[in-house]
Amino acid sequence: MQTEKFTDVISIIVPVYNMEQYLERCMRSILDQTYQRLEIILVDDGSTDRSPQLCDAYAKKDSRIKVVHKTNGGLSDARNAGLEIATGTYIGYVDSDDWIELDMYERMYKACVENGAQLAACRYVSEHSAEHAYQHSKEEKSGTDSVVALSREELLRIYLCGHNSYVIYNSVWSKLFHRDLVKNILFPKGRNSEDIMYTTRAFCRLEKAVYIDAGLYHYVLDREGSIMNVAKGERMFWDEIPFWREHITHIRVNVSEEFGDLAAYYFWRRLLFYYVDMKRAKKQGSAYAKRLVGELRADKTEIARVYASGIVSKGDRARMRLFLFCPSLYAAVVELYEKLVIPIRQKR
Repeated sequence: MQTEKFTDVISIIVPVYNMEQYLERCMRSILDQTYQRLEIILVDDGSTDRSPQLCDAYAKKDSRIKVVHKTNGGLSDARNAGLEIATGTYIGYVDSDDWIELDMYERMYKACVENGAQLAACRYVSEHSAEHAYQHSKEEKSGTDSVVALSREELLRIYLCGHNSYVIYNSVWSKLFHRDLVKNILFPKGRNSEDIMYTTRAFCRLEKAVYIDAGLYHYVLDREGSIMNVAKGERMFWDEIPFWREHITHIRVNVSEEFGDLAAYYFWRRLLFYYVDMKRAKKQGSAYAKRLVGELRADKTEIARVYASGIVSKGDRARMRLFLFCPSLYAAVVELYEKLVIPIRQKR
């Protein structure tokens, strides 16, 4: 391998907001990367703890670190502030309560160069937090360490439909982007689920990507640990659902009608899952369940068109017909299926 061709700078953007107890582990995992040609941008998003001082202290010790201090504007605004000053050929994102494997960026960058890819994606490992002691989740640890080159269409199909072996979600922190690929793409300020459209736009632009089947990123699950609360329901309707609808339109316009229909199909499947979750939350989720019924019934004509095509399985067609006929009956059938049928299948 000719190492002289691996000389590009990678800009790593790290938003920081009141993360003094987590920042050391995050920064150590970045500073000790096996690929050292890094520009590390710490964006202090108006922190009120010792995070600003810690950021400045890191910058004094390592010339690769730049610090931006700004008033609080949220995660999207902080990432955009980092993008404004990033000079690297590649762009990566790390959240300040997470950490990364020491060879993450070397593996992703070299995979891009060797395969002529504009983007690399990897698996991630979920971490469960309990009084600042972290326990590894076993769910995303499996992987073959293989490197798989993907065309735009292959990548989009995995992104939209899922895959038995590969894990490619919308999270930006599990990816490395060539800066030309994400030129003029910004995160929507003041919104959550901001990764959806950033990643979708990048995927629609690229010609070739590479997937590394290894858990290189350690993602700390929501420290609040709540399964269902008012904030989650509001976020779903204020941010997630509008962004997924925008995602469908963007794919339809910039890729093809076929892929737009595929995106819509998996969006409606997602809403069915959300509906069951809200029904299980009982009183707390009942209003959101009703709103989800309204969302799906408003799409009834489009659902009929897409579900009549060959891209939808027979089982999904039956599930949607049952839901549109009687949502409560649909939720009851799902509950019975999970209690009676799934345990029997698992014993076989």
